[in-house]
Amino acid sequence: MERILVIKLSALGDFVLALGAMAAVRKAHADAHITLLTTAPFADMAKRSGYFDDVVIDARPLFYQPFEWAKLYRFLNRGVFSRVYDLQFNSRTGIYYRLFRQKPEWSGVVPGAALFYANPDWRNMHAFERHKDVLRVAGIDMTMPDISWMKTDVSLLSPESPYVLLVPGGAPQHPQKRWPAMKYGALALRLQRDGYNVAVIGTTAEADAIEKIKRSCPGVADLSGRTSLYDIASLAMGAAGAVGNDTGPTHLIAMAGCPTVALFSGQTRPELSAPVGTVGVVQADDLHDASVKDVAGVFDSLMEKGKNAKAAQA
Repeated sequence: MERILVIKLSALGDFVLALGAMAAVRKAHADAHITLLTTAPFADMAKRSGYFDDVVIDARPLFYQPFEWAKLYRFLNRGVFSRVYDLQFNSRTGIYYRLFRQKPEWSGVVPGAALFYANPDWRNMHAFERHKDVLRVAGIDMTMPDISWMKTDVSLLSPESPYVLLVPGGAPQHPQKRWPAMKYGALALRLQRDGYNVAVIGTTAEADAIEKIKRSCPGVADLSGRTSLYDIASLAMGAAGAVGNDTGPTHLIAMAGCPTVALFSGQTRPELSAPVGTVGVVQADDLHDASVKDVAGVFDSLMEKGKNAKAAQA
């Protein structure tokens, strides 16, 4: 049996953007044994996807952890992998390539790889498009993935339709990626006036922001701390739209097919990492300067495009 290794470590948003590549590899190697090398937070999602026969956790050893490096060396060389799809594209996976005694066919940007991606401008490509381009070198076509495998029963969580999801949180170490909670509250009021129910998702880390939104806009459904990633995707599948910061759940919501407004500060390049799907982007050097009017305008434009598309199909 052909044995394939896929490598994807990184953060939630990056992992979501790689789901299309993972699905494409599974389709191209339907009868192969495919192993994913990833980090612990994404193991359950990888197993549930059905794209992999095995999921192995990478401890991402540091230079002073020789025993961990030895374990990784043994795993790579005992796996008898005929091909490796490197979806990480960084110096760490370049080291992994050099750990192989007998080099498998390697798909990626590592010099010397059999399926070397030679575009010198790959760092300036959007991650989703880069994956598509890299896999094309390996003879694989990639499209938007069907993530219906994430669907759960959210009947006890879901607001009455039509509803809009708000994602006011983000990584604690990147506060500059958060649009102010008071502006989310003002947007929620506007959405309610337009006939939408509004639900806020997040973790306990966003409790203060969500409390401000609820005080600004009574009637907002607080789903914080109550949703798994699968629940978020399922809620997105039934939502009219969403507005969120540049964070993993926003990527997941867009990937689920929900029209999504993504908010970016000047410290991030949306042309490289914006969510994929039906997405509108609002960017400001300082997100405090992004107005409710601007965000609402992009949201309304997405809704209008959706109506026009449905009318054209009718």
